[in-house]
Amino acid sequence: MLIRWDWIGRHADDILAQLIQHVELTGLALLFGFAIAFPLALAAIRWPRLYGPSLAVTGILFTVPSLALFILLIPFTGLSMATSLIGLTIYTLLILFRNIVEGLRGVPFDVREAARALGYSRTRQLLTVELPIALPVIMAGLRIAAITTIGLVTVTALIGQGGLGRLFISGFTLHFTTPLLVGFVLSIALAVAVDLSLAGLLWLITPWNRGRRA
Repeated sequence: MLIRWDWIGRHADDILAQLIQHVELTGLALLFGFAIAFPLALAAIRWPRLYGPSLAVTGILFTVPSLALFILLIPFTGLSMATSLIGLTIYTLLILFRNIVEGLRGVPFDVREAARALGYSRTRQLLTVELPIALPVIMAGLRIAAITTIGLVTVTALIGQGGLGRLFISGFTLHFTTPLLVGFVLSIALAVAVDLSLAGLLWLITPWNRGRRA
């Protein structure tokens, strides 16, 4: 029997706690990643010479195998949530940085000039003109980063965190398929739910873009 429903019923609270931890790790990693990538992208646009080195550094960090990165962090932060968050945040940087830069670079030159002609300050121009136009590209990066992070969170089960990844560890250790399938299904469902939620959020906050997509 692949699924033992009685086991799921007895461990419902544990499964819910692991799902919540999975969402928490994903959300915090995206939040910290955006908090780093956004000012870095603004700096790269303001000083274009920063773009290449920033892209190279975030690209190199993205290529480091996930388990190796977490193991490298353990001597400094131990088997803690901080270890997971630092590693997960690092993997969001390349995607978020690149999409924020490309989104802002895609703002038409005549739109920028019109804003300057109307006397907009640099901050007002960024917040009310450039960011709304760049949102579809930025949100596309956020969706990719979210799905990538949801997958990577399972790896952190190997260092004592992991959210739904703990179900994989339990199933593998006990040679028991039920936790494996529960973790697999919930991970996919979470990724789909987050992706659809972000797509719906973009649809809600960019009404001017609906006709263009259609």
